[in-house]
Amino acid sequence: MSFSFLSPEWISAAKEIRQKYADEAARVTTSIRLNGVVTDTPFGSAPLQIALDTSSGTIFLELGSLGNPDLTITTDYDTARKIFVEQDQAGAMQAFMSGRIKVQGDMMKLMALQTQMPDDEIAKTISHEISDITA
Repeated sequence: MSFSFLSPEWISAAKEIRQKYADEAARVTTSIRLNGVVTDTPFGSAPLQIALDTSSGTIFLELGSLGNPDLTITTDYDTARKIFVEQDQAGAMQAFMSGRIKVQGDMMKLMALQTQMPDDEIAKTISHEISDITA
């Protein structure tokens, strides 16, 4: 079954996938608390708030926002999907350079996160399964 990216159902299904591999997944070595503002969503006219936190060594992604984030990223829905689902780093850089991604806060933490995310077979399996549930 597939769900619209960032819908409550998608968030729940992505959490289940991450939980399924929790014992095998490598720890995230960069601690970052990030708030995201996603515009132009198919869910309505208001921007969608998302929270990403890796301070526990795992990836926590939830709708809403964190208090005292390291940074806040604002981008459109299609760009957010390319980053989170397709993990298109070149597309993310191009979007940043063209102004489709705006960053407020600690840019160095964001850069560290991009280079230090686990990239082993379990991480690839999780990524593929999340991609498979994304409409």
